Amino acid sequence: MRNEVVGAVRALADPDYQKAVWIRREFPHPEYYDDFSLNIHILYDDSGVCEDPFGSIGSYLRSEREAEVVSQLADALNALLAVEGEDRSDSEYLGSPHWQAVVHAASTAYDVLTLDSAV
Repeated sequence: MRNEVVGAVRALADPDYQKAVWIRREFPHPEYYDDFSLNIHILYDDSGVCEDPFGSIGSYLRSEREAEVVSQLADALNALLAVEGEDRSDSEYLGSPHWQAVVHAASTAYDVLTLDSAV
């Protein structure tokens, strides 16, 4: 499940990927699917890392530093969802003035999650 968490963070960190896959639906192969909602479900519902980053140390996260950056990502996502709601299209989320904070937090989190890692 850690690989799925890292993959979700990576998707949130990459605006080019978001535009290609989430908006234009240019999937790498026919069995592939991805969108904003899927990544939110991985981070909140499936793993719970954004609900309790520090409680995820030892299961999905390896250190307090990882929990800190995932907590910052959760804050950015929560701020986005508080303003935009949970019913927007991917293009509407990407167009939100709060989106760049999500991308920035995800980029930082991805760098930390993949430091000295073979993920």
